Amino acid sequence: MGRRIVSLLPSGTEIVCALGARRELVGVSHECDYPREVIGLPVVTSSKLAADASSAAIHREVSELAAAGLSPYELDALLLADLRPDFVITQDLCDVCAVSFSDVCAATAKLVHQPIRIVNLHPTRLDDIWDDILRVADALGRTSNGAGVVADLQHRVSEITRRSSARADRPRVVSIEWLDPVMIGGMWMPELIERAGGIPLGTTPGDHAPAPTTDALRALNPDVVLINPCGFPLDRTLEEVSLLRTALPWDAWPAVLAGRVYVVDGNAYFNRPGPRIVESLEILAACVHPTAFEDFREKHAGSVVRVEGT
Repeated sequence: MGRRIVSLLPSGTEIVCALGARRELVGVSHECDYPREVIGLPVVTSSKLAADASSAAIHREVSELAAAGLSPYELDALLLADLRPDFVITQDLCDVCAVSFSDVCAATAKLVHQPIRIVNLHPTRLDDIWDDILRVADALGRTSNGAGVVADLQHRVSEITRRSSARADRPRVVSIEWLDPVMIGGMWMPELIERAGGIPLGTTPGDHAPAPTTDALRALNPDVVLINPCGFPLDRTLEEVSLLRTALPWDAWPAVLAGRVYVVDGNAYFNRPGPRIVESLEILAACVHPTAFEDFREKHAGSVVRVEGT
């Protein structure tokens, strides 16, 4: 009998599929939507948050749940037991991003059919993403597949870095990870910005997303702004695009005056630390150096919307 894998993370699901183990997946989270072959698999998690809530409402509700010691997500322990997994892929980096690690451990401890291996991911930088892919590959007995996947991703990153390094200009870049309150993208985002040929502002690699004051935001003075709210697909972010003019120093930033504010898909890319982090870098490179990366502009045309400054 083959392995039975439950992935509680969109990035974990993408890693499993990239390793060629899609047929071993028996359950996924409510946010797992890629590749399309995983749609229709049993869903073992759900969100307590209203799907159509505003950024401010989501932040407020998450804060209230955290203050009460509760998770924004629920795990269907009965369904998990029925699926009889050998492996559960989860994370302990952020309780706002997925089912909490403690909830996963409590649920799996009750499953007595056989030993279950929890594969725990904790990416904060690019190298951690490669390590997580290798960790999943080793756990699933697909070590050589993992080495091949990582080598290919690293080669693509190196090629983009080589191309961006040939540029004399290095625009100052701000990544906005949440709109209300405004939060600056941390973790691997500063590294992506550097690889794309920009200068990251407001955070350094590995930082958790800070929420700067209005004065601190104004002082950043970026040449390029990337709007990529965590968990928001492109259409969802565009519904709140009017917030940009009140939440950000809209009339002061050079990026706004130059028409270099880009709304991108923060759900499929950027905030999903799996194989498509390289596609995220491609999108970013096309925003930072549009003439040097026309190939990526065409490839990802449907994933970027430029916001007019006026």
